[in-house]
Amino acid sequence: MKKKFLSIALASMMVAAAITGCGNPEVANDTVESETPAAESSGDSGETDGAASADAVQNLISSTTGPVDLTLWASEEDQDFTQGVIEDFKALYPDVTFNITLGAESESTAKDKVLTDVEAAADVYTFAHDQINDLVNAGALQEVLATYTYDVKNANVQTSVDAATVGGKLYAYPMTADNGYFMFYNSEVIKDPSNLEAMISDAKNAGKKIAIEFKNGWYLYGFFKAVGLDATLNEDGKTNTCNWNGEGGVDVCQAILDAVASGVVVNMDDGTTVTGIKDGTVCAAINGIWNAQVAQDAWGANYEASKLPTMKIGGKDCQLSSYSGFKLIGVNPHAKNIGWAMLLAEYLTSEEVQTARFEARNLGPSNINAASSDAVKSDKAISALAAQAPFSTPQVIGGNYWSPAETLGQILASGNPDNTDLQQLLDTAVEGITAPVND
Repeated sequence: MKKKFLSIALASMMVAAAITGCGNPEVANDTVESETPAAESSGDSGETDGAASADAVQNLISSTTGPVDLTLWASEEDQDFTQGVIEDFKALYPDVTFNITLGAESESTAKDKVLTDVEAAADVYTFAHDQINDLVNAGALQEVLATYTYDVKNANVQTSVDAATVGGKLYAYPMTADNGYFMFYNSEVIKDPSNLEAMISDAKNAGKKIAIEFKNGWYLYGFFKAVGLDATLNEDGKTNTCNWNGEGGVDVCQAILDAVASGVVVNMDDGTTVTGIKDGTVCAAINGIWNAQVAQDAWGANYEASKLPTMKIGGKDCQLSSYSGFKLIGVNPHAKNIGWAMLLAEYLTSEEVQTARFEARNLGPSNINAASSDAVKSDKAISALAAQAPFSTPQVIGGNYWSPAETLGQILASGNPDNTDLQQLLDTAVEGITAPVND
């Protein structure tokens, strides 16, 4: 049922904007939710009631008495595209004077830059989703309490919304959903990509290799998750919980050892994988969209992509899982023009702009409608990511995870040369992953 946006709520929104613009700690910490209400969703369509949306935007325009100054950070690669989006945004509101300054900051380093001085940071900025806990804890993200043009939660795929949520509250706007991994392969060699054992047989017959980077915890995670074991960040935002040494963990280790012993499955990082694809030694790889074009160029019409295969673990065919990654846009609670900052963030992540971003930069949309377009569905890599999505988990893990996972993966990829007891290997890895963090 569609609900109208209450006029009293709109008045409260303007008050909230003024308070939040001063960096009010209560608003930053989201203790006064009634001061920044949201236009309610019309249902599963991801759209907001038209009258409510128009009223919310019009009230924002009416309350604006001078130029709107905003700063926006986007990656170096996104500068030209984002500048064009800014101009389109300005054109939507010709009665308002905007001074929008665009700066370059990588999504991977955004957290470090923002936390150097939150109040001096950009009003709107892009960042990798695994930074969200630290940003929220530092009071550097405004909770998404107001919606102007569409409902963020309903418009985007659930995993991207989960990645933008902390403690049940939405703190950012999903922008892309393509930072994950899948399987791409040469169909001239690989006839059955559905299970790893069949792929190994096909590759062995052709004298080719399958590239999997076991020593990287980002990929190793998916083998343990395939049997229901997990590694997650605790509520303190620092330490981890990991049960890889539980029931089934030894079976995972043995399955990896068996795959490596075939002589076909080889531990390869990105650079080695690319070299192997180009020189013809690699016929398949568990990898990401950033190397898909290399495979497509090398294999031509034989290039295909799919979700990850199943793998025989403990005598059962288990679907390999994966970590997924998302790029998000956040609003600084210290923004002087908080309402316009939120509206700009909405526009930057809207269906229209996500579709345009795919067409310009081949970045996979998180928006459900944009991801359902014929152009996106015809992209084999992004379609494979979509197929893998039900078996993926947003990467949210503490820093103590990476080194122990890498050590475990390296030992398994090397065939466990010291013949260490597998349970002992797992116990050691889990001890390191779950170790306390000294402040």
